[in-house]
Amino acid sequence: MRNAALTLGLIGGLWGMVVGFFSFGYTDLLIRYPELEEFTGGVANMGLIRAMSLIAPVLAIAGAAMARSSNLLGGALLLVSGGGMYLTFGFGVFTMFPIVMCALAGVLALAARQPDPH
Repeated sequence: MRNAALTLGLIGGLWGMVVGFFSFGYTDLLIRYPELEEFTGGVANMGLIRAMSLIAPVLAIAGAAMARSSNLLGGALLLVSGGGMYLTFGFGVFTMFPIVMCALAGVLALAARQPDPH
């Protein structure tokens, strides 16, 4: 289960990086061209989006890296990452896979009782 948590967490973190790149880029466009806010509706909390665009994928990748050696800490980081993505970006077409993969990886890491057989 730890290996599955590692794999799912890495995939979720990498996909979360893609979401983060686009979210950060979108907020950067809104800063540079404020008139775009009239057409797109803008964002409610730009600081949160910019921060979580970096923090959530890094937490997912770090949690996945820890899933084999320290499953409790790794699982907690993965769940925090999935929850942060959900609260910040919402559940949509591009966010459903990183959120679910990080959450599932976190549950698998927490459920792992003993080291995986080699």
